[in-house]
Amino acid sequence: MDTGPTLICIPDISGFTRFMGEIDFELSTKIIPSLLNKIIYSNEIGLKISEIEGDAVLFYRSGELPTLKDLIDQCIYFYTEFYNQMDVLRSKNNGHQGADKIPELLGLKIILHFGEEVGLVPIGKNIKLMGEDIIVAHRLLKNTISADEYILFSNEILSNYSEEERKELHESTDLIAGSINVDHLGRIDYKYIDLLPFRPEQ
Repeated sequence: MDTGPTLICIPDISGFTRFMGEIDFELSTKIIPSLLNKIIYSNEIGLKISEIEGDAVLFYRSGELPTLKDLIDQCIYFYTEFYNQMDVLRSKNNGHQGADKIPELLGLKIILHFGEEVGLVPIGKNIKLMGEDIIVAHRLLKNTISADEYILFSNEILSNYSEEERKELHESTDLIAGSINVDHLGRIDYKYIDLLPFRPEQ
């Protein structure tokens, strides 16, 4: 098993459970794969796919981190392309009952974390990520943030950027602090940006 410093990025479709419950199966099986594909093909910073997890994509990138600006720009691009694709899907399925609900029910949140020693295990044609930091990244999805759409930065990823880059982030956005408690791991601190101001007009 290869191990090394690894960026973990999880774009996760919020509202997925409610969407599957309120929209008929035929439409939902078209919408969700199309949105996940849009996220995957909007990747412009060399992220690799480990797994597609129902309503989320587990991306990773080993070695050197992208700049903080490039990482944020990528996340915003995921978000805007996600909304553009929802608009396309709503128009394309205009005659279908429930099509208008697509942008009302679904949204996107993005988790960013960094691990110094993440295991990369080849299984078939895929790379399975292993280690404590993968657990942390998935637990960060289960937070108490009231917003439905955001970029969440673990303190571990922010600490790998220069003070100047972090200062620029603080000055250019409204960063909100939070934390979760994880069994056996303790308190995990994070900061997040609400993505709502970046939502494209529909």
